[in-house]
Amino acid sequence: MSKTVNAPMVGKLVSIDVKVGDKVKQNDAVATIEAMKMFVKIYSPADGEVKEIKATPGEVINPDTAIMILE
Repeated sequence: MSKTVNAPMVGKLVSIDVKVGDKVKQNDAVATIEAMKMFVKIYSPADGEVKEIKATPGEVINPDTAIMILE
């Protein structure tokens, strides 16, 4: 079952800390956004493998925007 990774708030995507094919565990840090002059880590919602990265650093990310897909 696929799971999307979304940002907890609006912010600019600073980095993606994993690549396609990486295996992640629930609560692993997978990306970083900048919001309100703070850097906020984004954590994996579940165990899985990164199947697709849908966002690029520099983009403004909304909470309903998928950053990556886990399977």
